[in-house]
Amino acid sequence: MTLLDTFTGSTKAYAVPTGMAWLAIGLAGAVVMFWPGLQTLFVAWQSPEYSHGPLIPVLSAVLFLRHLRDMPGVAQPVTDRWIGTATILAALGLGALGWLANIGDLAAYALILWIAGLVLTVFGWRTGRKFWPSILHLVFMLPLPGVIYFKMTTGLQFLSSEMGVALLRGLSVPVYLEGNIIDLGVVKLHVAEACSGLRYLFPILSFSYIFALLYQGPAWHKAVLLLSAAPITIAMNAARIALAGVIVNHHGPAWVEGGTHFFEGWVVFLACVAALFALARALLWLHPARPRLADALDLDVSGSGRHLWRIWRLEASPALVCGMLATLAVGMSVVALPPRGAEPVSRLPFALFPDRIGDWSQAGPVRQLPPAVSRALGADDYLSVFFSHTSGAAPVDVFVAWYADQSAGGVHSPEICLPGAGWEIAWLDRTDVAPIAGTETPFQINRAIIQRGTSRQMVYYWFDQKGRRIAWDFAAKYWLLVDAVRTGRSDGALVRLTTPIDPGEPDNRAEARLQDMLRALQGTLPRFIGSGLTPD
Repeated sequence: MTLLDTFTGSTKAYAVPTGMAWLAIGLAGAVVMFWPGLQTLFVAWQSPEYSHGPLIPVLSAVLFLRHLRDMPGVAQPVTDRWIGTATILAALGLGALGWLANIGDLAAYALILWIAGLVLTVFGWRTGRKFWPSILHLVFMLPLPGVIYFKMTTGLQFLSSEMGVALLRGLSVPVYLEGNIIDLGVVKLHVAEACSGLRYLFPILSFSYIFALLYQGPAWHKAVLLLSAAPITIAMNAARIALAGVIVNHHGPAWVEGGTHFFEGWVVFLACVAALFALARALLWLHPARPRLADALDLDVSGSGRHLWRIWRLEASPALVCGMLATLAVGMSVVALPPRGAEPVSRLPFALFPDRIGDWSQAGPVRQLPPAVSRALGADDYLSVFFSHTSGAAPVDVFVAWYADQSAGGVHSPEICLPGAGWEIAWLDRTDVAPIAGTETPFQINRAIIQRGTSRQMVYYWFDQKGRRIAWDFAAKYWLLVDAVRTGRSDGALVRLTTPIDPGEPDNRAEARLQDMLRALQGTLPRFIGSGLTPD
C-alpha cells in the first residue's frame, strides 16, 4: 500500500485516516499562528470594498473540489512532498514576522502561503501545483496594502471623474472638474473613495476570475474575460457619477445620499456582471461551434461527496506530520511572546507647539481640519498652521500628522492627497537638503510644485520614522516594518511645508523660504513626533 492509496480512493479495510487527526492539529495551530491575519480580514470584510471577502474561501473550496474531480488516483508513491513542508515553514516565518511587527496583513498573506504549502504536502509538488487556480483565488479576500490601496484609489477616482464629467458634458450639463471635485455650479460633488470604483472592482475581479476558469473556450477568451473586469467597472462607475450629476443638477444633492446612493451602487454592480456575461456571449459568436453560454460554462458539481470522502481518507505522511507539528509549535511560541510596543511614545502634543520659532511667528490661529478630512487622515495628532517671517515674505504652511500606530494604515502621501483636493502636481522630485541641526549627512525630501488655475505653490514633504527622514513612501513602509520588529514601535509622522509662489516670483526665492523654515523646525519638531533626536 502506497502513502497515497487511502487518499486516492482505496477502500482497504485497514486504511485509517490518521492524516485527518494531524490535519486537525495543524489547523488548530494555524488558527493560533495566523490569528492577527484573521482579525485583519474580519475587520477589512466590514468595509464596502472587501465585503465580498467571506465568500472567497467558500468559492475557493468549490474550485478545489472541481480540480480534485479531475485528478485521478496516483498509483506510485509520492516522493516530492517536502517542497510543501518547506513552503509551510516559509509561511510560518512570514507569520512570525507579522506577530513581531504587529502587522496583521503579513499574517494574512502568510495564511494563504500556508494553505499552498499544505496542498503541496498532501499531493506532492507534481500534482499539488495543479491546484494553483483555487489557491490563487484566495488572494481576492485580502485587503490591499495601504500604500497601494490609496494610490490605486486615487487613480480610479481621477479616471472615473474625468469619464463622468465627459458624459455630463455630452448630456449638455454644465460642469467643471477640479481634481476629483465635480463643480455643477450650485453644488460641488466630491468623488469620494466610496465612489472610486474599488467597491465594485474587487468583487468583479473575483467574479471574472471564476468566470474565466469555468468558461470552456480558447485561452485568449479567458484572458479577455479576466482583463475586462477593470475597464468594465471603471466605465460603469463613470456612468454612475454622470447619473449622480444629472440627478443633482435637476433634483438636488439629497437624491444621491443615503438609501438612493446605496441602491445605485448595487445597480452598478449588477450592471457590471451583466456586461461580463454579454462579453462572454459576444466571444462565443467567434467560436466555430457557437455553443450556448450555459453549455460553455462548466457548472458540474456532481460527485462532490465522493471527493470529500477522498479528503477524509487522508494518510499521515512524514512530511505532513512535520508540517503540522511545526505549525502548532510555532503558533504556541508566538502567542507566548511578551507584549511589544506597549510603552507610550515620549512626545509633546501639538497643542503645546510654540507660536514662535527663530525668525518665524505664527500667523493666525491653528487650523482644525473638517471632520470628514480628519477621519480620512486618521492621525492621532496633527498640526496645521501658517508661520510668517519677520521679513514680511509670503507665509509657510506647516502641516504635521503623527500616528501612534501605522500597522493598520498610517501616513497618506501628499502625492495622493493633493491631487484629490484639486491641485495638479506640475513637478516632483526627490532631493537632498544640506546637513542641519547638527546632523552630519544630508537627508532626502520630496520637492514639488503644485498648481490650481493660476495659483502655484512649492511643497517640501518627507516621512519621519523615529528620526529617520525618508522621501519615498514605500521605503517608509519598509522601515516601519524594520522598526516594528526591532523595537515594537510603529509610530511615525508626515511633515509637509508649503509656500505660495507669487506671480513673477522666481522659484528659488520660494524654495529659500522653505529651506529657512525647515532649518528652524529641526530644533523643535523632534519633541513633538517622538523621533528620538536630541533637540538643540
